[in-house]
Amino acid sequence: MQLISNWKGVLCLSILFFVWGAGATPLSIALAKTFRILDMPGGRKKHSGIIPRGGGLVCWTGYLFLSFILLKIYPEMVPIATGATAVFLVGYIDDMRELSALMKLVVHLLASGLVVWFLPICMSLKILFLLWIAGGTSAYNLVDGINGLALSLFMLSCIFGAIMIKITIFFPLAAIAFGIFLWNYPTAKTFLGDGGSTLLGFVCMSHVAFGIYPFLENKDILVNLLSLFMIGGMPFLDTLWSAARRVALRRSPFSPDRGHLHFILLDKGLKMGQTLFLLLLLHGCMVVLGYKLLVGKS
Repeated sequence: MQLISNWKGVLCLSILFFVWGAGATPLSIALAKTFRILDMPGGRKKHSGIIPRGGGLVCWTGYLFLSFILLKIYPEMVPIATGATAVFLVGYIDDMRELSALMKLVVHLLASGLVVWFLPICMSLKILFLLWIAGGTSAYNLVDGINGLALSLFMLSCIFGAIMIKITIFFPLAAIAFGIFLWNYPTAKTFLGDGGSTLLGFVCMSHVAFGIYPFLENKDILVNLLSLFMIGGMPFLDTLWSAARRVALRRSPFSPDRGHLHFILLDKGLKMGQTLFLLLLLHGCMVVLGYKLLVGKS
């Protein structure tokens, strides 16, 4: 696995892309207001006021900019950036006018398939990674229910990815998210929208896949499945919990409700900051244990 050449370069890139995230977000907010890409309160949504969905555009353009800079070091950024663009655009269109769940699923699978095509692994592992990346793409969207949650989960995953599998590109990725986070928490001046939340999941899962695929070879399938689930972290756990609960209630596993973990904690009386802290703690423990299970037994 190639790395950015030195830590000075990592730091400079991280500062640059933090400035990008923090500085470009106000422009994206204005753009979202102009084109009426707005999140209205009501139903399960308890926020007050009309919030522009501008954060996703900053994530996408920042990632394309980073890909252009690091292409020679990380050649896998070509398929990841291509897939990320498809994922973001279908989500961004969905923010403006609702698309069918099937159409979004097909795009997520095709984008994930493009990424795994370049992984030098057997077909069974390609299929496993295909489902994992597409699943993570949707899971980050489903978990994006309170201010700062999806962005902070992404940042934490990036930090542990950089530490556990030595992929330094995760630092500037986290920096982009941190710049946007300042506009999303504690008071949301912008939301990610479906385009932004799905993009975070896709980019995170795709880069992790390129970092961990050698460790999955010659391992028991149950170890691989458990490791990937744990590395997926809280978004995977929340998605599994929500789907299982709905099926137990004889409802569609895809039906929206306030049964997600963040809503449960808020409805129990916890404040947003407390909820965010507990879910990040859970996520961090899961991700570290997943890496230990996979990398520690390589």
